[in-house]
Amino acid sequence: MHELSFGTWVIHISSVIEWIVAIFVIFQISKIETYKSFFWLSFAMIPNLISAMCAITWHIYDNQTGLYGLVTLQGIFTLIGNTTLALSSFYIFRKTRNI
Repeated sequence: MHELSFGTWVIHISSVIEWIVAIFVIFQISKIETYKSFFWLSFAMIPNLISAMCAITWHIYDNQTGLYGLVTLQGIFTLIGNTTLALSSFYIFRKTRNI
């Protein structure tokens, strides 16, 4: 794990923890009747969390070339996550305009 500085590790780990907390909070908010559509937002955040886990795993193993597939997976899950976040945001937008 010597490839990254201590500060970079702190940022990586705290970002993942923050993302997990955000998913949980948004899911709890979605239990309120007015915000039911937020469930899809919390669900849409999961691919980006998987992407972050791919990046951290690759860094934990000192960016070994044998694990380079994790970089590809990270890119795929980032694309999926950004798409699902955009779709869920649009869904929330549409639902709030119909209220």
